Amino acid sequence: MSIFTPINQVKLTNVAVVRLRKGGKRFEIACYKNKVMSWRSGAEKDLDEVLQTTKIFGNVSKGVLAKNSDLQGAFKTDDEIEICKKILEKGELQVSEKERLAQKDDAFKEIATIIATKCINPDTKKPYTVSMIEKALHDIHYNASGADKSSSKKRALQAISELKEHIPLVRARMNLKITLPGSEGKKIREKWKKDFGDDFVLDNETFMGQNMVLICQVDPGVYRLIDADVSESTRGKGSIEICQIASTLTEE
Repeated sequence: MSIFTPINQVKLTNVAVVRLRKGGKRFEIACYKNKVMSWRSGAEKDLDEVLQTTKIFGNVSKGVLAKNSDLQGAFKTDDEIEICKKILEKGELQVSEKERLAQKDDAFKEIATIIATKCINPDTKKPYTVSMIEKALHDIHYNASGADKSSSKKRALQAISELKEHIPLVRARMNLKITLPGSEGKKIREKWKKDFGDDFVLDNETFMGQNMVLICQVDPGVYRLIDADVSESTRGKGSIEICQIASTLTEE
């Protein structure tokens, strides 16, 4: 994409436009692609690395500069640097339709991959392939972009709830090795069986010296509760080790 401003004929290349409507007027700045998000996250500190020019436009693509009177009216200043910072902070990053579709496709694949990694078919006790999850998401008309700006991981967890109504799907379990002081171990183990039911599956129980060692599978949703119990109930003497993030369910 190449743009020529009508006044100084400076060629702008690789342009990303950030737009802000304020005071009934439209203001745009020309930035380098991939730098806007870096600036907003704090990773990029150098404004010169973000802005192609400090000029504020009414329309970047047509090279139309914003009027000083409009800038004063909307921002109460004509300091271009300060105005650029405000537009970067609050403006909307404009992307082409082609880029928007590519972003949506990437987000869709990322969400499908996360779901395929975290879930299994409870009937076969095996994971789904990414392509199978993608098809299921298409079948329920899942919108990977939508208005939700949360992380892909959070959206994937939300999508799991929707998919459960259409295909057999459960979160894969976590394999844990938990070491507890022998004096507390039995009490804590029984508490977990009572509190978590099928979300806590004990595979093996052994003793190493004075400690009880449990090998178990747990639903990811109860992991933090178990971790807190290990820390608090044993007063720091117990430990928990994640042996495997996801596993298939134990065969009945």
